[in-house]
Amino acid sequence: MEIWQAIILGLTQGLTEFLPVSSSGHLAFLLRVFGIDEGGLFFSIILHLGTLVAVCAIYYKDIIALFKKPFKTLGFLVIASVPAAVVGFLLEDIIDEKLLGSAYLGIILAVFFTVTATVLFTTEIIAKKRKNELPLCWRTVIPMGVAQAVAVLPGISRSGSTICAGTIAGGKSEEVAKFSFLMSIPVILGSFVVSLAKGLYKGEIQADFSANGSTYGWCIALGFIVSALAGLLAIKVMLKIIAKANYKWFSVYLLTLAIVCIVLYCCGKF
Repeated sequence: MEIWQAIILGLTQGLTEFLPVSSSGHLAFLLRVFGIDEGGLFFSIILHLGTLVAVCAIYYKDIIALFKKPFKTLGFLVIASVPAAVVGFLLEDIIDEKLLGSAYLGIILAVFFTVTATVLFTTEIIAKKRKNELPLCWRTVIPMGVAQAVAVLPGISRSGSTICAGTIAGGKSEEVAKFSFLMSIPVILGSFVVSLAKGLYKGEIQADFSANGSTYGWCIALGFIVSALAGLLAIKVMLKIIAKANYKWFSVYLLTLAIVCIVLYCCGKF
C-alpha cells in the first residue's frame, strides 16, 4: 500500500461512514480498483477508529448523558445494537469470503448500491409528505436496529439505512439522525475490539506489518487522521441534509457508481 492510497482510503472511510453511500462498499470498490488484495486488517481497524473519534468528538455530551438516569436512550441503544452484533458475529467471515472476495464483486456492489439508492429516494418522498413525527421510541428504534444489521452487506449504507428506517417509521428527523450516529459507536467499538483480538491471536496484524514495509506506519497514521477529520465533516454535512430530507442526489450518485461497477466488471477491470 502506498501513502497516497492510504490517504484516499482514509478520506473515503471518513466521508462514507456517515454519508448515506456505504463505507464498506466504497472501500471494497477502491481496494479492487487499486489492485490491493487486502488493505491490511490493522489498517482497516484504524480507519474505523478514526470515524469513532469523529462521532465521539461531536456527540460527547450526548454520550455522557447516556449514563445518567433514566437511561432511556442507553436502553434504546443497547436494543438497537443487538441485531447488528448477532448478524456480524454469524456472517462476518461469510461476507468477507463470499462477497468481498468474490470474482463478481462488481455486480454485487452494483446491486446493493442500487438498493441503497432506491431506499434513499423513497425515504425523501415519504419524509416530505409526512406531517406528524414521533419522538424516539420503540417504533423507530427497532426498525433502525434491523436496518443496521442489514447494512453489514457491502453497498448497503449503515447511516443511510438506519436514518431511512427511522424516518419511514415516523421518527423526528433530528432525533433519528442523532440516534443513528450514536448507534455507530457500539458497532465500530465492538468491531474494533473483536477484530483487534482476532487479528493478534491469528497473527494477521503482525503479518500486516511484516508484509507492508516501512511505510505502513505512515499509512496507518495518515489514514487515521484523515478518516477522523473527514468523519467530522461528513457528520456536519449529513445533519444539514437530514433537516431538508434531500437524499435524491445521493441516489443519483449511487446509481452512477453502480453503472461504473458494471462497466468495469464487463471490461474485465473489476
